[in-house]
This record gives sequence, C-alpha cells and structure tokens, in this order.
Amino acid sequence: MRILYIGKNDAGQRLDKFITKTLKAFPMPLLYKSIRTKKIKVNRKRTEPGYVLLEGDTVQLFIAEEFFEPDAAERAFMKLKPSIDVVYEDENIILVNKQPGLIVHSDENEEVNTLIGHIKAYLYKKGEYDPDNEQSFAPALCNRIDRNTGGIVLAAKTAAALRFFNEKIKMHELDKYYLCAVHGKMPKREDTLVGYLKKDTDKNMVDIKEKGAAGYKEIITKYKLLEQKGELSLLEIELITGKTHQIRAHMSSIGHPLLGDGKYGINKDDRKAGYAYQALYAYKLCFSYKKSNSEFDYLSNQSFTCDPSKIYFLKEFDLYKKEMKGK
Repeated sequence: MRILYIGKNDAGQRLDKFITKTLKAFPMPLLYKSIRTKKIKVNRKRTEPGYVLLEGDTVQLFIAEEFFEPDAAERAFMKLKPSIDVVYEDENIILVNKQPGLIVHSDENEEVNTLIGHIKAYLYKKGEYDPDNEQSFAPALCNRIDRNTGGIVLAAKTAAALRFFNEKIKMHELDKYYLCAVHGKMPKREDTLVGYLKKDTDKNMVDIKEKGAAGYKEIITKYKLLEQKGELSLLEIELITGKTHQIRAHMSSIGHPLLGDGKYGINKDDRKAGYAYQALYAYKLCFSYKKSNSEFDYLSNQSFTCDPSKIYFLKEFDLYKKEMKGK
C-alpha cells in the first residue's frame, strides 16, 4: 500500500484527475475499478472519482508497485543546461522571452530542448521545483507561441497560479501586443481589420476571406503604424481574436505579408537578407483583469515588455536605432 499526502499544489482537483497526473502509467479503466472496489480510498474511506481533494487529505492506494515508477520523460529536463531570458519573475509566475526557433512543448521531433524544459531546468537549479517533491503538478505554460515566432510566454510556478491565469486568458483579461515588419506601405496609420478564417489542419495553414462562409470564423486584428522605412512598415498589432496564424495570414490577405514569412508570402529575397523567421514578436503582455480578490491582484494593470535589442528585425527601423542610441 502507498499513502499520498495532498499538498497545496494537489488540492482543488478531482481524485481521478489527480491520480492520472500522479501515476501516468495507471490505466483509466483500472483506476475507476480500483475506486469502485475500494483499492483506492481517501482518508481511509470509500470515495468517488469526482471527490475534490483538500489540502491535508490522504489517498490510500492498494495497487501494484510498478505503477509508482517515475516517468523518465517527465525528468528529461534535468539533462538541460537552462537557457532562458527572464522578463519578470516572482514566487507564482515567470515571464520568459522566447526566441524564434525554439519550440514551447515537446513534439515527435523534439522532447527535451523545449521552452518548458528550460523553464523546469531553471527552476530545478534554483531549488524552486523538484519532481520528487511534487505529485500531480509541474510548472506549466499558460500561453504558447509558434516555434518561429518570438516573444513573452507566461508560465505558472504553482497550481493555483496555473488555474487563475488560464481562466484569465480564457476570459480575454490578459492582453498581448505584437510587433511585426510587413512589406509595403500601409494605406492607413491605424485600422481594425475584420475577416473570416478557416484552418486546414493537414496543410497547417489558414485561409482568409473578407466575407463569412461555411467553416470560417470571424477574426479581428487591430494595427497601428509605428514607422515606415522604404518598402517596410513596422506595426504594433493587437489581437481582438486569437486564431492560428491570424496575424500572418490576415496581413498577407490585404497585400502586406510579413518580412521573412514563406508560408503566407514569397520570402526568397528575405532569406537572402538573413531572415530565417517571420518578423513577428509578442513583445508586450498586459495584465488587464479587474480586481478579483485573489492572491494575484498585485499584478492587475501591470505591463511587461521585451528588451527591444533582442527583437532582431527592429534593426531595420530608425525608431529602434534612436532608442538604442539613448541607452
């Protein structure tokens, strides 16, 4: 028999969810059978899969020892020498400036060298995270950015922070602003673009139409022209809706593809000029939620931005050069 003690990061979730996170090799059918046959108990009493765990509860498991073996994949981050650019950090969250080219989560081609892997390695080295001291929680990303896009990513250090900020993002109470460089001269200094987007999963591309059609969802993209330099325009983008490839596809649909974007533009010359990635950066994150009577109210109305010297395509513009000269 094993006894698991419910800590702060375990509390507030259903028993079945807790067990699937803690014992990843434990089959779901066997889990529910074990609860039904009293081989899994809470506080030594019969329980239900939907029981919401409280801090201080104990979970008794009368199951085979093989299910308690640690998951090697979950500890792969320990092989990493952490390399992250911290924008802001406190005991609850960490904001990291992700560079283009780095994937945020593991996929079939990369399991270890990921943004979340580097964040875990960083926190492990600091002594703030040890998988041996956690059962169902690991630091996790609240938002994500495409591999070839750079910018601020928010990660939660605690389960409470993860739940809170996931909900705030869902409610559109965290605002993200992007910088991008596009080809051509913009027709207006600022505008709100409305279009309709449909995703082609097989091709990993999206299509944009001016008017609604079956399978297309409305998208809204606001832009502000910051600088015109030759045939390039530097824009600040605010996403009112957040769909796959929205900025890249929407700007291309009006005749202004992003610098370096080969998927929604022709970037042969951009590649020759050294632009391996599309010129798009999630450079600012604003905590725009109202007072919520939570432990995270201290972040309300705060904004965080990336160091402009680390946004590679800004070198093309005088705005950046003037800012750097003043430093």
